[in-house]
Amino acid sequence: MDKIPLNYEASEGDTHKRQTSTLPTEVVQCLENARFLHLATCTDNVPNVSLMNYTYLPSSPYSDSPVIIMTTNPASRKTTNIIANPNVSLLVHDWVSHRPPTQGRRMSGGSPTPETRSSLATLLLNLNTSAVSSISATIGGAARIAPIGSEEEKFYVAQHLENNTFEEGTPLFQPVSNTDSRENDQSGHFVAGEEVRVIVVDIRNVRISDWKGTVRDWELTTDAPLLNGGA
Repeated sequence: MDKIPLNYEASEGDTHKRQTSTLPTEVVQCLENARFLHLATCTDNVPNVSLMNYTYLPSSPYSDSPVIIMTTNPASRKTTNIIANPNVSLLVHDWVSHRPPTQGRRMSGGSPTPETRSSLATLLLNLNTSAVSSISATIGGAARIAPIGSEEEKFYVAQHLENNTFEEGTPLFQPVSNTDSRENDQSGHFVAGEEVRVIVVDIRNVRISDWKGTVRDWELTTDAPLLNGGA
């Protein structure tokens, strides 16, 4: 008989799910700090996972509840899936995601090569890992495509562009003007343009997992008490 892990009950079900009208603080911090998330969609029992750039908004003129904004090509699989099945799952985390160098690691196209690191580099790596590794948040929600050409779509695109501006005011994905050539058109429509659709995810529930395997479940509801007794 297989041994049941200590956190079996928490991992298997939502017996201890709590209701709240606000997201837990650690989830908000995770959403504000992370740059990408994984979006899982499904239709006809065929799942699809995409790595997505996103924007978290605690509220907006179009929603009193927290939402997550993403953009996608209208012909993408995720767009087709969301139209057929609005139920989505998101995974966002602030854990260290790189693989640390290992002894004898085989690099692409090469033979195993022993890797050496200074004691300072090892110390910094360990400090970085302990400082950053915190939680993983699995978010369940209902996704929809913002009405094409609507003020809502324009608002969310503007917020998404502003949130994804890095290094001296240069957007990660710049809009392309009508005078730009097709050769330069590959990245411009990623956030803004006629060939982009805005995905709006209304958050319904969240599961927090920490590095120790502890799991906590929360359900967002408008008539629930504020988290931590906030006003």
